[in-house]
Amino acid sequence: MNYFNYFTEIEETFIRRRGRNLLLSPLDWALIETWQERQIPLHVVLNGIEKVFNTVDKQPARKRTVKSLMYCREEIEAQHAEWLESQIGKNGGGEVETNENAAEKSLFSRQAIANHLKQVSSDLENARKNAKGNLRETLARVLSRLAKLENKFENAEKLEESLEKLDALIDDTLLQTLATEDLKNETKKQLAAYQKKMEADIYRRTFDLMLLKRLREQTEIPRLSLFYL
Repeated sequence: MNYFNYFTEIEETFIRRRGRNLLLSPLDWALIETWQERQIPLHVVLNGIEKVFNTVDKQPARKRTVKSLMYCREEIEAQHAEWLESQIGKNGGGEVETNENAAEKSLFSRQAIANHLKQVSSDLENARKNAKGNLRETLARVLSRLAKLENKFENAEKLEESLEKLDALIDDTLLQTLATEDLKNETKKQLAAYQKKMEADIYRRTFDLMLLKRLREQTEIPRLSLFYL
């Protein structure tokens, strides 16, 4: 399963079950990327989405409330834990389930958040030293904001909203300053086989996502979102 298919399969399943053309938010896309990086099998994610919607559909008197993939996260994590347990003994991975449980318990704790902010600030400072022009200025602004957030934030949800805006600011600057024609053409070639099968909005977002992934790798700029804990 390649990078492109993982994202589009999940998006198409969610939109199909949602019953309307509701675009995924940047937070949803960040969440998908964490599942992909953690190597959560695609079938586990899709089954989790289907189960959540099946449950909602059995309650016709209730107003449909599934507006984000975040609503499906708990079920997907539960199914992933069950899948990991079923794999014990199959490939010598007896410790995987324990490690996953430990990671899940610490997810979004204040200590985990503090460590995350400290690490991304350090990585951003290193990237700022190597950056030039507008990108260097943007990273300096983001670092200043992060310093304030490290000292005080209300909760994980509010913090995530702020981090999402800072990530968007970085993304905009990267696209404006470093997205060369060569990189754009290379990305177009990678998506050429899929473009006709994709709606225009989905194609543009996938194109930008792949381009930004490349740019962040080149500049060693980390993602700030809490879903990269």
